[in-house]
Amino acid sequence: MGTAERLAVSEDGAATHSTVRQQQAQYRTLWIEEPAKRYRMPDPVRTAAVRSVIIIAVTLILAMVAFFCTMAESWLAFPMVISSVVSTVVATWSAVDVLVTRQVWSQRHGVVSEPSSTARTLRRERRAARRQQRAAEREQERIRRRGGQAGQLTHP
Repeated sequence: MGTAERLAVSEDGAATHSTVRQQQAQYRTLWIEEPAKRYRMPDPVRTAAVRSVIIIAVTLILAMVAFFCTMAESWLAFPMVISSVVSTVVATWSAVDVLVTRQVWSQRHGVVSEPSSTARTLRRERRAARRQQRAAEREQERIRRRGGQAGQLTHP
């Protein structure tokens, strides 16, 4: 429906825009909740990731300052290059820390792993075999309870 179709007509035949706005407010919300495609990162992993991003940002700034000091032939060039090398090592460590923290959290809190399709098929076959075996045992027990007389068609 276009806005022209939604125009409300008052008693005297004139369209009122206030009712149009009210109708639009009823139909359209400010935002629509959508389910997340991925789950939120656990707190320790998020903390490590934020720390890593900040360290990497500082490293990039140090590298730029070292580059500009070198181009300007400033006396700060040598200390800035040394600090950017050290900062690069720390940034690498922080990136690895995110991966390690994520793995440790997953192992401690039991993330469910999906078995391969082969393992799933074998498990399904074993379950079906167990079901058939239990059904056969129940049938044998039922026959035994009835008396199990051969040739008996009805109950006495």
